[in-house]
Amino acid sequence: MPLSDVQIRSLKPRDRVYKVSDAHSLYIEVHPTGARLWRFKYTMHGKQKRIALGAYPNVGLAEARRKRDEAKLKIHEGTDPLAERKRHKLVGKFKASNCFGDLAEEYIEMVTKEGRSEATIEKTKWLLEKLRPIAGTPIADLQAVDLFAVLKKIEAQGHFETARRCRSFASRVFRYAAASGRADSDPTTLLRGALIAPRPKHHAALVEPEEVGGFLRALDGYSGYPITLLACKILPHVMARPGELRLARWAEFDFEKAVWTVPPERMKMRRPHYVPLSRQVVALLEELRPYVGGEDYVFPAFHTWKRPLSENTMNAAYRRMGYGPRDLTSHGFRATASSLLNQCGKWNPDAIERSLAHADNNQIRRIYNRTPYWDERVRMHQWWSDYLDALRSDDEAAISALLED
Repeated sequence: MPLSDVQIRSLKPRDRVYKVSDAHSLYIEVHPTGARLWRFKYTMHGKQKRIALGAYPNVGLAEARRKRDEAKLKIHEGTDPLAERKRHKLVGKFKASNCFGDLAEEYIEMVTKEGRSEATIEKTKWLLEKLRPIAGTPIADLQAVDLFAVLKKIEAQGHFETARRCRSFASRVFRYAAASGRADSDPTTLLRGALIAPRPKHHAALVEPEEVGGFLRALDGYSGYPITLLACKILPHVMARPGELRLARWAEFDFEKAVWTVPPERMKMRRPHYVPLSRQVVALLEELRPYVGGEDYVFPAFHTWKRPLSENTMNAAYRRMGYGPRDLTSHGFRATASSLLNQCGKWNPDAIERSLAHADNNQIRRIYNRTPYWDERVRMHQWWSDYLDALRSDDEAAISALLED
């Protein structure tokens, strides 16, 4: 006879588990603890099986019968409800162990092993931090609207470029997840054109010879941390990105051959870059050595020798000298060198670009134009240092001689 709610409520626990049948293979187990659990017994491919349908009273009689009928329908259609439930549990467990944040960390570890620059890796970690609101969500469950909400919050803070970079980073994580079988697609493709396009900003730079000379004279009067001062003095000469110089180690410098080898992991293009050292740069490095010992970082931080100068240290020095962020940035000295070297007309533009470690925009030309221009670059770097010295001393005769030579 089918059960009733009154009968179920009156069931008392015994020393052992016992069963009370309802109808059509549905029954309830009564445990010594007092728990009353619904079970459905069925046969699939000649084997007897049973599936749990919940605990009474959370699952009432009517609900248990509905679940039984759903299971019977699946069996009729050829689906094993118990196997299906196990599969759903495995899928859920798989999803839970493959959250966006976990896969992003995997992706970062992969590109780190590929030799990406330290600066690139740090920026990637920073972008992941911006995407923390979705880090704990299974990547297979994320949709375009979920990312859109996070990116719009970043935009609301006025960080338009950050939002676009976060979208690009998320896209790389999704493609990595799809390639490894843990996502079906990249939902960020739907967001192209949905974010504000920021106006391109150029690094503030001094591009007039008189301005450069004035800055170099102001630098001579700077009374701050000596290591910061020497970093600020060397940077305009070597045409390097600030991060490439800040993270420099003494082992990278060959003073006998007057060359600084920047390792590929620190370069934007992920290939070693060779910088000719002028006499002035060698002298400044020798002046620096007694402050730091010449063993590890060339420009260690103020509070610890185990870390390099922070990325804002040199810019902070410029601010104390009276140069605002719209006047000058440490990265802007690359624009200074490019502008003035090209203006003087003495050097092959390709040699200038090679010293700036720029890739040729023309792919075919980049493949065939492998000339390093090393000899010309050696002469150019020495000329550039001489020219900076002449601007610093405001020596018109020396400036004219260099430009006319």
